[in-house]
Amino acid sequence: MTSTTAGTAAPAWAPLTGPAHDVALAVLLDGPLPRSEIARRLGLSAGTLTRLSKPLLDSGLLVETGGAHGPSGHPTRPLDVDEDAHRFVGVKLTEHTAHVAVTGLRARVVASDETLLLSTDPAEVVETVARLVRTAVEAAGAADTVRAVGISVGGQVGPGGVVLDARFLRWHGVALGDLLAEELGLPVVVDNDLLSLSRAEQWFGAARGWDHFAVITVGEGVGYAYAVHGQVVDTPEAGLGTVGHLPLDPNGPLCRLGHAGCADAMLSTAGITTRASLAHGRQLHRDEVYDLAEAGDPVARRVVEDSARALGRLVSLVGNLVMPQKVIISGEGVRLAEVGAQPLAEAVATGRSDRAAPLPVEVHVTGFTEWARGAAVTAIRTFVLGEGR
Repeated sequence: MTSTTAGTAAPAWAPLTGPAHDVALAVLLDGPLPRSEIARRLGLSAGTLTRLSKPLLDSGLLVETGGAHGPSGHPTRPLDVDEDAHRFVGVKLTEHTAHVAVTGLRARVVASDETLLLSTDPAEVVETVARLVRTAVEAAGAADTVRAVGISVGGQVGPGGVVLDARFLRWHGVALGDLLAEELGLPVVVDNDLLSLSRAEQWFGAARGWDHFAVITVGEGVGYAYAVHGQVVDTPEAGLGTVGHLPLDPNGPLCRLGHAGCADAMLSTAGITTRASLAHGRQLHRDEVYDLAEAGDPVARRVVEDSARALGRLVSLVGNLVMPQKVIISGEGVRLAEVGAQPLAEAVATGRSDRAAPLPVEVHVTGFTEWARGAAVTAIRTFVLGEGR
């Protein structure tokens, strides 16, 4: 569940509601837009649009642009956002690293960086993250234009920016939002990392233009999120990792909880590397397993194909249960879907009715900067548009 906490500095704008929110969102996603087009889309009169847009222009959230002409040939002043005037910072935490991205209002990354976390002690993590944020902001030349910070973790987030449970960080009840807001003197929002990534994909990425989609991520764990009617579903259970316990192969290996062939056992980085390493008698890294599979190594190839089929079963289950228009596969372990493309596709087809519509599946190769960008999008949604509060 998304949660916010305010630091010592106030956001640049009061969070928007109602028609003003709709105007700002339309311009943010599709601007520059002529006023006539905004009014048509939202069913507003010209006078109402003028009244709604004036405070948005006065605050600097929207700006007028030139160079367009209306149907009569007269020049118009389309509305747009000034990306360079407003910066947002996103941070993605993993067990061992912190990744930062500084973006504009449309989540275009203008600076990024990363650092090791030498400890998962909350105070030390906050100190490290604050230092990383300041360095990235300085590199972007954005010291005077940063409006808010978003931070995402693989876990469950509750009210007040409290990380209720983050297994990889071994955190329970950590008031991350308050701690970081106090350190930075900026508004801070804390969110589950998969929800942040999904919202970024929805507004500015692979899910743009799709009202009903699902995102599956593979990496250190297995994640799943979906959107219905243009809204990414957010519940108190988000971040518990329940999809990781979904059985995919009854003959598969055991996970740490003793489940045979569940998503975590079949799809996680540890699950894949452990099986390949045991067979080879030496420790293999994730990319080494995929390199060996592509080179024709029979052990690595078998491990990758078994995992890719399991991923295909998960995709088909998602398609059958929530019937999305599109499924996006992402995460730092997404190379599984590339190297195992054929068995994945075969498993998806096998798991679907031959009378069902084809299920578009897009493999979106991302790095941790994309996850950090997602956290910045959460900050934009929260402190500019008033969503997720």
